Amino acid sequence: MLKIRFKDNKYNAVWLVEPKITIGRSATNALVIDDPLVSDVHMEVLVDNEHLTLRNLVPTHAVIVNGQKITGACELKPGDNISIGAVELVVIDPKREARLSAEAPVASVQAVLTKTTGWSLKANHTALANRVFPLKDVTTIGRSNECDISLPAAHLSRRHAQLQVIDGMLFVKDLDSANGTFLNGKRVAEARVKRGDELRFDALSFGVMGPADDMAKTTVRKAVPLEPTNSPAASTARKPSPAARPAVATRASSVSRSAAAAPAKPVAEEANKGKFGLILLAVLAIVVITTLILTRK
Repeated sequence: MLKIRFKDNKYNAVWLVEPKITIGRSATNALVIDDPLVSDVHMEVLVDNEHLTLRNLVPTHAVIVNGQKITGACELKPGDNISIGAVELVVIDPKREARLSAEAPVASVQAVLTKTTGWSLKANHTALANRVFPLKDVTTIGRSNECDISLPAAHLSRRHAQLQVIDGMLFVKDLDSANGTFLNGKRVAEARVKRGDELRFDALSFGVMGPADDMAKTTVRKAVPLEPTNSPAASTARKPSPAARPAVATRASSVSRSAAAAPAKPVAEEANKGKFGLILLAVLAIVVITTLILTRK
């Protein structure tokens, strides 16, 4: 089974199912194109297995297929380019695209991956089959095929919202859309978006995938080592302040004087006792000598 999609936008393809699909501005079409030059139901693609026929339903506004103006009908095949208004479409064979993707060089895949920011949107809507949309530094979302993520939903604005990565953080900005941009159920004009949040553009809901929030991490303060006891800082800390030194010296001097004055009184008393003893001995000596003299007479 074949598909038709906006050119250069591989995520928004419509299956070409029997018996036919219609293309135009009306939301009832299988593929909705928001362009003033496109009628409500501008053309249809008749499907018979993998045989396709394009019919222009508005002959006054030609449809261009591979550079040729089509006012009636023509056959379509995979790889054909269709221009209508300012919009370009392409018919694709999903099996062939899958085979080409599998054969792509590894270097090309790595080159694509290096352009991503680590942020992406995962579609929650069943119509988008849980597709994942990697985000660039600046990514626009809307119905226009000029947007980085073009979604053919009738209620999206042509340029609905913008996602921007600044210093690793993701921000969303509503581009004055008619039906609004919602972050976790709340309508926003501009807001920061975190991993795990839900972004909704009108009815299309997406889960946000990206790096962890650095602001939620716990930081560990580095311990300050203690100064060694023999370090200059420790020695300085042990020294008394200049204001304290005179008080210490005064107290020490008073203690020294007290200690020196304490033995002064006992020494004087001992000296007086020594003098009294000498006088007593002298008196006794005189008495003895006088007694001896008198005895001899």
